[in-house]
Amino acid sequence: MGETTTAARRRLVVKIGSATLTTSESSIDYGFLDDLAAQLDTVRRAGWDVVVVTSAAIACGLEALGIAKRPTDMPSLQAAASVGQSALSTAYAEAFGRRDMLTSVVLLTRRDTADRTAYLHARDTLRRLMELDVVPIVNENDTVSVEQIRFGDNDTLAALVACLIDADLMVILSDIDGLYTANPLIDPAAELIPRVDRVGREILAAAGGAVSGVGSGGMITKIKAARVLMAAGIPMVICQGRRPDCVVDAAAGVPVGTLFTAPERPHEITPKKLWIALGDAVHGTLVVDEGARAALVERGKSLLSVGIREVRGSFDYDDIVDVADETGHVFARGRAAAGSDLVALAVGKSREAVAANGILSVLADRPVVHRDELVLFE
Repeated sequence: MGETTTAARRRLVVKIGSATLTTSESSIDYGFLDDLAAQLDTVRRAGWDVVVVTSAAIACGLEALGIAKRPTDMPSLQAAASVGQSALSTAYAEAFGRRDMLTSVVLLTRRDTADRTAYLHARDTLRRLMELDVVPIVNENDTVSVEQIRFGDNDTLAALVACLIDADLMVILSDIDGLYTANPLIDPAAELIPRVDRVGREILAAAGGAVSGVGSGGMITKIKAARVLMAAGIPMVICQGRRPDCVVDAAAGVPVGTLFTAPERPHEITPKKLWIALGDAVHGTLVVDEGARAALVERGKSLLSVGIREVRGSFDYDDIVDVADETGHVFARGRAAAGSDLVALAVGKSREAVAANGILSVLADRPVVHRDELVLFE
């Protein structure tokens, strides 16, 4: 398979949840994989380069090991992931190979993206694979992941990948039709929301909790991923993964599931800000008053200590923190210029008061979160 140019091609990320890829918690649906390969062959011929973010390494390992019930201890799960990743990669390679598509394996943890240099290396690798006409199959490295370095769900990982490659579209193949006004398994009056232009409180509330017992994510993780992608200018679709030609239709702009649009953003979203938004775990939250919120959202200002009302969690200098209003709604994320203990002492204090305090004076010449290191979600 020769090298091809990607100058005029668009980039698509397809994320597949465990509930979509499996027939049970320990069995892979190979028929689904074959259909997926056919769809991705079609979209690639239509001018798209594709990256697949997959789940189900553990389920595939349990199948290979002959274990019917998912274990609960971490060593067994990581052992299953080790066996399963090989089997899962083989399944993708065989299904895609039948249509002359070459696949590769890219395993990531937060350790690989929390450092900006490693983040950029991951970006360059994925882009080079696409230039070589390869379909990268990306998964979290469950064999070595522990809680501190886990993405926790592949929705977040997929959003990170979409930002890494500057995707034109991300499609999440789920076990439900999209985002509903309420949980459709509980509320029969719940209605599908076909289009979302802004992820505000009402959309987050509609997301609720997980509706699948197989995956590690849920609708709320998908909405949070969409929120970052919308800020990055990348549209996202959530749809029923077993709907015929769902990926082909989504890539062609045919309505399927729920579309999260990517309108023009008034604030610059740089690669550095995208890394802040998705490349590292959040370590705490800064609760700000309405004046500070308006300054950040409407006037593009930095966050000063005078506008902070509360510090939640424990974080160090340069850690990533959420910024929330006084109702608890998170509307931004950024990198802290001081640790939580120091910021807590400066809560509500003016620049003059901070400068006059020997302990806090380090914050007098810099904001708690600089606008260049702040990502706004609305």
